[in-house]
Amino acid sequence: MNIAGRVSSRFGSKMILTLAALDMCITLPLIALAPTLPLFFLALVLFGAGGGAMDVTMSLQGTAIEREYGRSIMNSFHAYFSIGSLAGAALGSLLAVLDVQPEPHFFAVTAVGCAAIVWSSRFLFSAKQEQIGQKQPAKVARSFHISPTLMGLGVIAFCSLLSIGAMFDWSAVYLSGTLHTSAGLAAAGFTTFLVCMALGRSVGDALATRFGATILMCTACSLAAIGLALALLCAWMPAVLFGLGLVGMGLSVPFPLVLSAAGRLAKWERSSALATVTTWGYVGMIAGPSMIGFLADRVGVRLALAPVVVLCVLAALCVPEASTSMREGDKES
Repeated sequence: MNIAGRVSSRFGSKMILTLAALDMCITLPLIALAPTLPLFFLALVLFGAGGGAMDVTMSLQGTAIEREYGRSIMNSFHAYFSIGSLAGAALGSLLAVLDVQPEPHFFAVTAVGCAAIVWSSRFLFSAKQEQIGQKQPAKVARSFHISPTLMGLGVIAFCSLLSIGAMFDWSAVYLSGTLHTSAGLAAAGFTTFLVCMALGRSVGDALATRFGATILMCTACSLAAIGLALALLCAWMPAVLFGLGLVGMGLSVPFPLVLSAAGRLAKWERSSALATVTTWGYVGMIAGPSMIGFLADRVGVRLALAPVVVLCVLAALCVPEASTSMREGDKES
């Protein structure tokens, strides 16, 4: 992620984004075809590098487009990301039921993905277009540092993506293992979280324009904390599902809003700010589920998920520290 951010500042995010996306498509079949563990590991490394570079460069393109529109649209991009995740999971489940092997499945995804990337890349902003509106020349980028505002954004990104990772990996385990629900009901709980997250992102831009990013982010983080607390304290399934829905709605908008704010915070070096915030967020997503698993072995899943409530509250408390760049976005809207 950090390498992609630095290279994008020199060559523009369009080229890096296109190459990273093609890398993901091309290496996907290699994961299924790798005959040995070292080659399998290498395929995962290449796939992960493409994914990390793509996350940063997509955000760079998104903030540039958002700047041109003059209003909040980042949540809409993430809504399509959520819809794509649901579509990919549904397709994978269907093909698994039909007993389709991974190789033809992955090759089909590669063909469709490469065609879509080549077609859509012509609409991306060039390096010159991305530089429009930057306040300082590129040489100032060397003096870039982590300000308190950027640190606040990083903490929010860390807490929000850690919480999302926890829900992805442990919500169904909590329902089936702790509340002893059926596998179908556990899957329904996870689906409720995903659908509510997609719905939250679909209306996030309108809410940010109406109420302001600062108020929306603080409210969303608080809503996620309340929803998860409800899901952990209640054993009545309708209340648990309602709580998971609140968590999905609450966690839907903080990370997109943080990316928008980071893009406005450092207009002279957006790539460094976005790479920093994205890296902090993905550290949380990677470390969170493992931390919860470590705790769950000792105190159970319910108590292991309790720190996530605290992190959602912490994210809400960090909003005032990070509000400078978000207020700039409110003024633009």
